[in-house]
Amino acid sequence: MKRNFWILCLAATVVAGAAGTARAQTVYTLEACRAAAIRHNTKMENGRLEVDAALQTRREAFTHYFPTVSAAGTAFTASHDMLRLSVPIELPIPGLQLPPLGIGMMKHGLMGGVTAVQPVFAGRQVAVGNRLARIGEEAAGLKLRLSAREVAETVERYYWRIVALRGKLQTLDAADKQASRIRSDVEVAVRAGIATRNDLLRVELRQQELASDRLKVENGIRVSRLLLAQYVGVPLSEPFDIADEALGAVEEPERWYTEAAEAAAARPETQLLDRQVEASRQQIRMTRGKNMPTVGLGAGYMYHDLTGQDNDFGMLFASVSVPITGWWGGSHAVRREQIKRRQAENEQRQAVELMEVEISQCWNELQEAYAQVRLAERSIESASENLRLNEDFFRAGTVSLSDVLEAQTLLQQSRDSLTEATTDYRVKLSKYRLLTQR
Repeated sequence: MKRNFWILCLAATVVAGAAGTARAQTVYTLEACRAAAIRHNTKMENGRLEVDAALQTRREAFTHYFPTVSAAGTAFTASHDMLRLSVPIELPIPGLQLPPLGIGMMKHGLMGGVTAVQPVFAGRQVAVGNRLARIGEEAAGLKLRLSAREVAETVERYYWRIVALRGKLQTLDAADKQASRIRSDVEVAVRAGIATRNDLLRVELRQQELASDRLKVENGIRVSRLLLAQYVGVPLSEPFDIADEALGAVEEPERWYTEAAEAAAARPETQLLDRQVEASRQQIRMTRGKNMPTVGLGAGYMYHDLTGQDNDFGMLFASVSVPITGWWGGSHAVRREQIKRRQAENEQRQAVELMEVEISQCWNELQEAYAQVRLAERSIESASENLRLNEDFFRAGTVSLSDVLEAQTLLQQSRDSLTEATTDYRVKLSKYRLLTQR
């Protein structure tokens, strides 16, 4: 009874541990990987920080609409009076002369005040600065969208790479079963004296080659899984795996087709280029504003104690600044900014054309990948039939073992080609959909 009790306890512990391990390991689908990468990837985190920094810049620029308030105070003590006066003394008595009277002030003093200046006109620099800050915030948001697209594309590539390697494992399983069946046939032929011991050794070498390929594929799966885990933000110390997902049949890409010009116009890169051109136009206005007069109105409260008595007063004032000597150099600065605007417009036009070329090229590559999948499917059909015929002919003694092994190798290569072609199609379809915002 005691023995059975301890066996039951051990079994319960093992089951509980296995259940805990199963609960601890999270299996990620493709959508879960994309969502985790958007949340945790370093590039996305930096992009969100850049958006936040641009927001703070816009809020800082908005404060320039309000008065500038400043306070200052000074206390001093000097080695002697800073203001000295000598007052002569005149008496109505002839011949009587007294020395002059010496008066000193401002050996110690205290001064302070508060002023507020409201900019009335600054050559539209404040308004233009706020527009530039708003453009910078919009540009940061567009860059974040670009980062999200790049992250999603990379996740898809890593994910389908793991799925493809698992597909190759299935191919190796099928090839291993075929090699075992061929070995059984060769062993029968050796016992019947039809085949030699050397034929059996060749089959064994083929099985060892398949085992070596399996080790390479399994190692590739482990490395790819680690790369994907790091990219989506899962700690490497935590167990990570993706869902068992087959590559499946592919569909014709025609349903995803979009005109290149239409797709290029809707891309975040195009909108980002628009913001750059608009920023260059605002920069011209900012440069012109620096060469225009600035007007400000202010009010202040002052206090001083320079003569041993408290004195305070309020005041209103106006300030006007005209950069007369800056007009000469300022005209060249404006022309420089105009040249930069033209450069930005030229770069925008060229970038849009290159985006149209990129989208068209991606579409051509997608069609080519689809055609490669169909060719690989037909190759599997031909290679499967070729292997079946060679196995039948080998049993009949009309072909050699080399022909059978070669036929098996061709079938394995055809299956691997289909796996790679399907993976390539999935990745290129994802890229095309991301480029066309679909």
